[in-house]
Amino acid sequence: MKTRVLIVFSLILVATACKGPGNTTAPILLFNGTGTSANDVAAIETILENNHLSYSTANSSQLNGMSESQMRRYRLLIIPGGNFIDMGNSLAKSTTANIHNAVQHGLNYLGICAGGFLAGKSGYYNGLNLAAGVTFGFYSAENQGIHKAVVAIAGPGTPWLDQYWEDGPQFTGWGAVAAKYPDGTPAIVEGTCGRGWVILTGIHAEAPAAWRNGMTFNTPVSTDIAYALLLIRNALNRVALPHY
Repeated sequence: MKTRVLIVFSLILVATACKGPGNTTAPILLFNGTGTSANDVAAIETILENNHLSYSTANSSQLNGMSESQMRRYRLLIIPGGNFIDMGNSLAKSTTANIHNAVQHGLNYLGICAGGFLAGKSGYYNGLNLAAGVTFGFYSAENQGIHKAVVAIAGPGTPWLDQYWEDGPQFTGWGAVAAKYPDGTPAIVEGTCGRGWVILTGIHAEAPAAWRNGMTFNTPVSTDIAYALLLIRNALNRVALPHY
């Protein structure tokens, strides 16, 4: 009986380590607060869980309640897609300062679409200023009135990959360019902010098959999701992507 109790207790501990607000033993912290897309949070969670990557989640209130030292217990902060203005303004200025300082002191950062915008400098939406004072703008499709599209991106010496894009940024002015949009502007960039490793992506490589309804992709969804996993692993482990 004692053996059975110990096994059950061990399984509970393992399950708790995989997910849960306030659990600082997990290496990844995924923001799921105000302004985030619930569908994108779910897509990222699916990849993390399918690949046994331990993570915790934090909403706006929970992130506002964390000190810089608490943030630094994690290895990677992921900010997903959504509304970057609502995201930033849901956080206290002290919180964005804590995130900035935590990254400066070694917390890694993966910003996806809105999370990429948020990495820039802006008082209007309380940006994190992880990109040496640069503020990012939209990819050029936005200027044509396009808000959702299949966009092909290309890395150095790699084939074009059709990716899901929705109101995403381009990253002119900061970082090493790991992939470009068809117009040549940076779609994915990487670089350091102090001792932290930062990867920013304007596309949603993590997009599941359901997001592709009514759209034509030449790249299989499995290939794009594998690329999303690569971005997560490289951000987590401070590994550079091939870049121009």
